[in-house]
Amino acid sequence: MAASLRLLLRRAVRHSYRNATDTAACRSLRPGCFSGPSPCCCFSDAAADRSTHFGFETVPEEEKAKRVYKVFENVAQNYDVMNDAMSLGIHRLWKDMLMHVMHPQPGARLLDVAGGTGDIAFRFMDYIRSQQGRKRRRAARAMQTPSWQEIANNYSTEDEAESHESQAVVCDINKEMLKVGQQKARSTSTTAGLSWVVGDAEELPFDDNQFDLYTIAFGIRNVTHIDQALQEALRVLKPGGRFLCLEFSKVTNPVLARLYDAYSFQMIPVLGEVIAGDWKSYQYLVESIRKFPDQEDFKGMIEEAGFYCVQYHNLTGGVVALHSGFKL
Repeated sequence: MAASLRLLLRRAVRHSYRNATDTAACRSLRPGCFSGPSPCCCFSDAAADRSTHFGFETVPEEEKAKRVYKVFENVAQNYDVMNDAMSLGIHRLWKDMLMHVMHPQPGARLLDVAGGTGDIAFRFMDYIRSQQGRKRRRAARAMQTPSWQEIANNYSTEDEAESHESQAVVCDINKEMLKVGQQKARSTSTTAGLSWVVGDAEELPFDDNQFDLYTIAFGIRNVTHIDQALQEALRVLKPGGRFLCLEFSKVTNPVLARLYDAYSFQMIPVLGEVIAGDWKSYQYLVESIRKFPDQEDFKGMIEEAGFYCVQYHNLTGGVVALHSGFKL
């Protein structure tokens, strides 16, 4: 109940801020608008005029979320196959690098936003299990001539205790993507420690200071208000928590940039049509990459949201960048 009230309050404050912004714009354009008790004569126009990009197309803000939802609803069943096809399997290395930089320890609590099919969450749980395995092996070496039964008991007890401590919450606005992720979890019997939540990156359904780690991989460019998503990430992280974002970025080498553009615009939509029967969705995905801020601009946005020690690593010549920052 308290969490719901706080969420409603945040929404009210956000809408008030937007209205105030529109009001200020009206005053600057039409000083006479607020000279009397009647409402602003251009307020509704200002609200309706807010627009954003959907790929290379300009659309009203309220329309973008619906269109992005439809894109991922269309591609959900073939999303993982298309990731392999489009990146020639390199996306797996990018996500492994994310996990290496994150270096989570047993007991960590992860929120993976826009995590639909669960790639990051599965890697997180695997990494935690590998860390547990190393800890058990060190403990076994420290024991003096233990019996096999003692070793087995020690392993099972530690595994049960630590698996309950670590948790990965996959949050995505698209129900179809979450369904695919849940199917993968059931098929591989890796449901322990995983939770699946429908939620908007701009208004997360979680209390403040809940998570040790926040990740968003190839999802933040689809958010209408990136600054609000970053503020929400800061809010739900615990003090000392870490934000990590894996996203397509600006290629730094001119020759590679030309090759990458040719491949993106000429091949990826074709692959989308052949594999998923959906040209338009993959055309949008290619265009959305070009509209996303470059490495330095996005770093500045993360810092403006309130994160500290913000840095980024270019992967594959800047095709992808891994940004990270801390909540202090």
